Amino acid sequence: MPYDSNASLPAAVKDVLPKHAQTIYREAFNNAWDEYASPKDRDGDDSREEVAHKVAWSAVKQSYVKDEQGKWVQKDD
Repeated sequence: MPYDSNASLPAAVKDVLPKHAQTIYREAFNNAWDEYASPKDRDGDDSREEVAHKVAWSAVKQSYVKDEQGKWVQKDD
């Protein structure tokens, strides 16, 4: 179930990530949703949705990190 907009993201994503990070998450999720459509393209028993969420969080973590207060902030270059 790809996401049409950031507003349609799950609360666990939308309520914690800044807008730019939400966009990264949504785009990565949607790409992974397409890429891992077939079970043979996935490792283990993870569902298509589980894999897409894992890929999306990984994409966010390339540019964002939690600060000392647990808030997601963009990494310094």
